[in-house]
Amino acid sequence: MDEAKDTEKDRREADTTPLPFRAAVDALRAARLRPQIEAEPTRPPQRLAPHAYALEAAVVDGDQDLADGRLVLLHDPAGHEAWQGTFRLVTLVRAELEPEMAADPLLPEVCWSWLTGALQARGLTYGEPSGTVTRASSHYFGGLSARPAASQIEIRASWTPREGLGGVPDTAAHLASWCDLLAQVAGLPPAGPGDASVVTLPQRRGPQSR
Repeated sequence: MDEAKDTEKDRREADTTPLPFRAAVDALRAARLRPQIEAEPTRPPQRLAPHAYALEAAVVDGDQDLADGRLVLLHDPAGHEAWQGTFRLVTLVRAELEPEMAADPLLPEVCWSWLTGALQARGLTYGEPSGTVTRASSHYFGGLSARPAASQIEIRASWTPREGLGGVPDTAAHLASWCDLLAQVAGLPPAGPGDASVVTLPQRRGPQSR
């Protein structure tokens, strides 16, 4: 009985969902990712926009995650002044670093350029980019003093994907660019033959169970 109610609820929600948003979400669901990246839908934020869809992803190597993140697609059919459009992509990307890399004073600027470069490399147009790059270090003492110091980089960003035919942005291409960023932060080699000059972060030193 509950399953039937859930099905009816899903049908009603689908009936009221704008077609451009449905098409944008369908493209995200159908996108093919590089083998090292595992992604799955997750509960989206409820108050940022009338319609939202979210994915969680991780760059996986054996039993450890080299980087992880979340990508959220927001849609407001009435438009949003701050977005300068009806769609917005919001992301969080995290990875652990070697302390020496974390100490590089240019690291925040480099990480931000990876995001914009990933979008530009796929020929994507976008507007109103904003975000932060944060690095944090943890040092252990007392009973935890045997643990090595740990450092983490965190990229939070959002941008407005330009809308194409039917008012729908190419969300699959934006997802591919986001996965390029995720892989780069994880320290994976470039996916394409033309990207050999891209600098990536060293992989983090210890395994972490998922």
